[in-house]
Amino acid sequence: MKKIILQGILYDEKSSFLKGPALAPPKIRSFYKSPSANYFAENGLEILPEIFDDKGDFEISTYFDIEKFTSKNIKNNTYLLTLGGDHSITYPVIKSFSKVHGPIDLIHIDAHADLYDTFEGDKYSHACPFARIMEEKLVKRLMQIGIRTLSKHQREQSEKYGVETFEMNQMRELPSLKLRNPVYISLDMDALDPAYAPGVSHHEPGGLSTREVLTIIQAIDVPILGADIVEYNPTRDINNMTGMVCAKLFKEIASKMIENNP
Repeated sequence: MKKIILQGILYDEKSSFLKGPALAPPKIRSFYKSPSANYFAENGLEILPEIFDDKGDFEISTYFDIEKFTSKNIKNNTYLLTLGGDHSITYPVIKSFSKVHGPIDLIHIDAHADLYDTFEGDKYSHACPFARIMEEKLVKRLMQIGIRTLSKHQREQSEKYGVETFEMNQMRELPSLKLRNPVYISLDMDALDPAYAPGVSHHEPGGLSTREVLTIIQAIDVPILGADIVEYNPTRDINNMTGMVCAKLFKEIASKMIENNP
């Protein structure tokens, strides 16, 4: 397969509570390369730095610069892995991504649905990206896993856009997604319970374990064309614990991209 394009987005201006996710991309890179672990994923693949066409970390002047440089980065390539950054980055990334691939299916793992039409007067808030994605029909199918904060408005939005929502209080076991089409994964680190990932801006108890998130990723049996890891906030981390979880998930997503895209 072609190399995986890797890009970091140093951006958290759309965060509604705390700043900090803009610091995450270089931190995740350093933990991925940490001598405390190795490069092997659980499927036996060695995820060496040479697997990636690393474009580096980008400082953002204006929000839609994200779309411009993402389009440039993936112009002649297929696979994309993005390190955020707050969750607002997913909309412009998907917007540019869809120009290459067309509408695909989207697996969104998060405590929050991020389906607000506007939030605190901003339609591009990190609480809104999936409303923008769905209203522009940038994906064919949206599956949201781990949700545990649905407001009345977001339930209405979910119904309006035909979102498949797997709420934590209804999940007796991890869902079978019955995937048929290539997918993009958007992974918000606060999908995990704060016990596993304290380094996030919005602590939402009652979430997924690290192993449950790994199981979801490892069960994907269709091509994975792109992914992002967002909302890691190093300023709230404890002993780099969440950073190492990010690095683990980074390796596992990359390994499944390779395994499923021969």
